[in-house]
Amino acid sequence: MPELPEVETIKRGLTGFIKGARIKRVTVLCEKSFIGPKEVVLDQKIKDIRRRGKALLIDLENGITMMIHLRMTGQLIYRNADAKSDDDNFAGGHPTDSFFTELPNKQTRVIFELDGGTLYFNDQRKFGFVKLIETGEVENDKFIKTLAKEPWDLTVEEFKENLMHHKSAPIKATILDQKVIAGVGNIYADESLFYAKVHPNRLTGSLTDAEIEKLLEGARKTMQASIDSGGSTMKTYVKADGTKGDYLRLFAKVFRREGEPCTECGTEIIKIRVAGRGTHVCPKCQKELK
Repeated sequence: MPELPEVETIKRGLTGFIKGARIKRVTVLCEKSFIGPKEVVLDQKIKDIRRRGKALLIDLENGITMMIHLRMTGQLIYRNADAKSDDDNFAGGHPTDSFFTELPNKQTRVIFELDGGTLYFNDQRKFGFVKLIETGEVENDKFIKTLAKEPWDLTVEEFKENLMHHKSAPIKATILDQKVIAGVGNIYADESLFYAKVHPNRLTGSLTDAEIEKLLEGARKTMQASIDSGGSTMKTYVKADGTKGDYLRLFAKVFRREGEPCTECGTEIIKIRVAGRGTHVCPKCQKELK
């Protein structure tokens, strides 16, 4: 599943291609992938593209918003009708040959024909979706309403209050809860915990105020660094132009670095399981409380 920086990267790239375009036709090839009457988006101009947590929000001029969630294997692929080079097209999401081969294909779920090209929503496992919502009701949608604030919008006091609802849970499990802090997934949970020098198995209620402040600072800094570099380099997600970001290669301190020396103390990074998730830790920098 893409994390917030990857979705932000796709949003930024997508904006340059489809903002201001008009939707001429919608073809739904999988009913569960498109929620709402497609007629209400026909002949509507795309006013803006936003992001809330890991969801893309495409606002139309008639007051309807298309909420798109890519989930595990979703893709958004734009093909310009008058493309003169690869720079006139883009592909974001789970990278497969669909980025470069003829579309639609067997993974295509929804086709949006715009006045300048075609946007394909592909989804191999059919977990993603496009959902139509009145723009004024987006924040009241069940999916959006449960999201906490994003790291940059949370105060330390708000973050602490959210954390303390889960005092007996491992801190990693707590910060993966989107009701506690929005947008943090496995990569940035590991990186933020390393930044704060907190072991992922620590009980949430055991964190000091200073550790909580450092953890929020870590979430902000590691996620911003990823956005600035174009998202993570994990093989399952790429940038909006089809190229990979380089966050993991350039900035990751622990994630996917098991067996390598810690950049701060030289101790070997290990991989454990916390809350059912693969978790990367420096056993010296992130001591586990006895």
